[in-house]
Amino acid sequence: MKILLINWNDRQNPQAGGAEIHLHELFGRIAAWGHGVDLLTSGWANAEPQATVDGMRVTRVGGRHSFALRAGGAVRRALREKAYDIVVEDVNKLPLFLPALTALPFVAIVPHLFGTTAFAEASWPVAATVWAAELPIPWVYRRAGFHAISESTRDDLVRRGVAADRVIVIHPGVDSTWYSPDPNTPRAPHPAFLYLGRLKRYKGVEYALRALAAARQVRADVTLDICGQGDDRGRLEGITQTLGLGDAVRFLGFVTEDEKRRLLRQAWAVVFPSPKEGWGISNVEAAACGTPALASDSPGLRESVRHGVTGYLVTHGDSRGLADRMLALAADPALVARLGAAGRSFAQGLSWDSAAKATVAHLQQIIAERGG
Repeated sequence: MKILLINWNDRQNPQAGGAEIHLHELFGRIAAWGHGVDLLTSGWANAEPQATVDGMRVTRVGGRHSFALRAGGAVRRALREKAYDIVVEDVNKLPLFLPALTALPFVAIVPHLFGTTAFAEASWPVAATVWAAELPIPWVYRRAGFHAISESTRDDLVRRGVAADRVIVIHPGVDSTWYSPDPNTPRAPHPAFLYLGRLKRYKGVEYALRALAAARQVRADVTLDICGQGDDRGRLEGITQTLGLGDAVRFLGFVTEDEKRRLLRQAWAVVFPSPKEGWGISNVEAAACGTPALASDSPGLRESVRHGVTGYLVTHGDSRGLADRMLALAADPALVARLGAAGRSFAQGLSWDSAAKATVAHLQQIIAERGG
């Protein structure tokens, strides 16, 4: 197949996150299997306009704030210059409404849609723009096949009016060879919890801080490491100070993959208090390392955590409930080990190779339906 792939960022972009990891893990493999993959994406200051990343030919146009305006023209140029079998848009920020530009078979990959959660992150005008932009998806993308990464995302699409038979669920994978337990990296000697992800207001990290404060009223040795970058860091640091958490919280910023794995192995659990995600990849990376997860019982996260088996789900925003779960783990290392072992088994059933093969089969199905 010859695939034109469109995403806001590529993996090398400083703003790249879980959506980019997901995209590159899938289409890097698909490119390695002999399919041609051209990725059209945004650039950043001093970025090379052309690059080869994970076997994909990457073309960068515009920047973070101009890509939505320039993507359409770039797609038209790409379609004039080369014959493709299928166009794939990763809809992980604003939809670009690209099906209107081509009669080629089309697939929309949807990690998740923001809906009203946009109002928890952005100013009212920006949030309203995101919310309104998602409304016409069922109509504009009516002939597309949809690739959802969780049952929650599938259900969201169907509720919005996408035909159920146009949506396939393909769970992300995890590298359970790299992310694995290590007897030479034991758990921290005290109950240490970990957040891994972007520091954005809508991620709900403040609930983890408030839960930690409540838990420390019972056990003063409970701590939280926060890894990641984002524009909510200053506010979160202020909350940390207001709660009097002091050295109980460490803001570690960007961490390397080696350091990330070490922290996952040492943690008693990862904490993911977001109101809505596509999947929750850090929950599964933790599971692969034999570490439980404590997460909001919210769309996406309830698929990446098996409640009572690989960790626990807590009502979103319930800091007291989250604190109780933290204390339960802190009081019972055997429970941590039992949940971690079940998490390891769960993660070993998720593979990027399997996800990429399912993606290829889906693309080929959509091409065949169009008579390609």
